[in-house]
Amino acid sequence: RRLSRRPPVTLLDVFRRHARSRPRRPLLLFQDRVYTFEDVEGLSNRAAWALQRRLGLSPGRAVAVLLPNQPAYLWTWLALAKLGCPMACVNCNVRGAALRHALQAAQATLLLA
Repeated sequence: RRLSRRPPVTLLDVFRRHARSRPRRPLLLFQDRVYTFEDVEGLSNRAAWALQRRLGLSPGRAVAVLLPNQPAYLWTWLALAKLGCPMACVNCNVRGAALRHALQAAQATLLLA
């Protein structure tokens, strides 16, 4: 129902609303570290700035992400969403021909690992 709205409500929109309304609430627990909405908002903003300024990412540029299951995956995804870059999630255990196929199918011009 939310996607049928014009413009559609995205996960990024929902995250931003929560980050504004409850910044100090826990969002993510990883090992012994708790990340709040405010923490993740700040980290994703810094990542977006770095990706745009240092790598020249612009809206519409597909990016393949090859990261293990760790907190940086979350703010990398949010940073790319903020920049308007589609993200191709690539399993970090894939190697060889399967990895080559995944990257070609994604038509990514950049791989973050």
